[in-house]
Amino acid sequence: MGKLAHSDVVHLLVQLSVMLLMGRLFAEGARKLKLPAVVGEIFAGILLGPTILGTINPHWFQLIFPVPSTSATVLSGFVQAAVVMLLFIGGLEVDLHVVLQQGKKALATSLLGISIPFFIGFIFPYTFPDFFGIADKQQRVVFALFMGTAMAITALPVIVRILMDLNLFKSRMGLLVVTSAMIDDTVGWIIFSVILGLIGKGHSVSIGSTVGLAIAFVVFMLTIGRWLLNRLLPWANKKLAWPGGVLSISLAICFLGAAFTEYIGLHAVFGAFIVGVALGDSEHFTERAKEIVHQFINNIFAPLFFVSIGLRVNFFTNFDWLLTLTLLTIAFTGKIIGSGLGTRLGGFSWRESLAAACGMNARGAMEIILGLVALENGLINERVFVSLVIMALVTSMSSGPLMKWLLKK
Repeated sequence: MGKLAHSDVVHLLVQLSVMLLMGRLFAEGARKLKLPAVVGEIFAGILLGPTILGTINPHWFQLIFPVPSTSATVLSGFVQAAVVMLLFIGGLEVDLHVVLQQGKKALATSLLGISIPFFIGFIFPYTFPDFFGIADKQQRVVFALFMGTAMAITALPVIVRILMDLNLFKSRMGLLVVTSAMIDDTVGWIIFSVILGLIGKGHSVSIGSTVGLAIAFVVFMLTIGRWLLNRLLPWANKKLAWPGGVLSISLAICFLGAAFTEYIGLHAVFGAFIVGVALGDSEHFTERAKEIVHQFINNIFAPLFFVSIGLRVNFFTNFDWLLTLTLLTIAFTGKIIGSGLGTRLGGFSWRESLAAACGMNARGAMEIILGLVALENGLINERVFVSLVIMALVTSMSSGPLMKWLLKK
């Protein structure tokens, strides 16, 4: 095992300390303003990153976050683990029983809620590649596929929180919205994983083999895998110290699934998400255990990830107001039309359908993770990434107030 130099250890520990403290302070400030915690954590990163600190005092910025350096590489490893765990707890939110209970209604809502935003998100970048900064015309199909996926995906944790705040989580509309969001997220991440396979990531596995192994992995985890987990968890609850045993086993399986999908040519987050779906569906993985996993990841690893967003790019120099406005228009139009029509077909009034569509318009952390992975793989540039982050924040912050206003009317 390699050993970090003394200066690298100091740098890494200072970086982790500063990121966690600033992330927590700004998250609490966001909560007091009735905004999602992720908004505060991203602003903490912008303050610490090249946007503000790097502009005001570049020496201090380079002193705390030296690049390139071994400590920066290790910190990147922490952030990668955080992304995997965030998708894992996103998978835990998916309840397969609720999906099956909602049946055809949820399927129709989800189909329109993902297909129409996907089409609108695809057609504009494909038709106007120069506007989105795509110099290589051969890449415009893959880029357009990514943008379609980015417009179609939702933020399930944000939606659940909004519905709970409005006391709608257990209502007929709430269950339909949550179920549709579950299906949208699952389909969206499958499409995105295939897109990453299309751009090539240096794997020896062919695209056909990757797709086949991915389908086999999903089928296995949601059938035999669920059965094995239902046998393993009672043993862990009985024989191992609680909650440490369940926490260790769940994260070990999460990392194993993530490693498998990364190996076959898909991103690690896909494996973590599917493992989360299979594990969260087990009757032996209690709500208390889920809460412990959520608290552990959301309060330690999630801030590291969201603060790191602001450290990666300069939001001032890469901000394009016209591109941001365009993405916001595409995002709102696609989701509200698609999810609104789908919910209307489910038997709700137009006002209820629009409220549900506004709820499903929330992108949140899922959109930011999607954008970061695309940026790291060279699929998008920093200008598009900044616009996607802003779009994710705006849609997340506006969903709750819009739902409340429409239902109050």
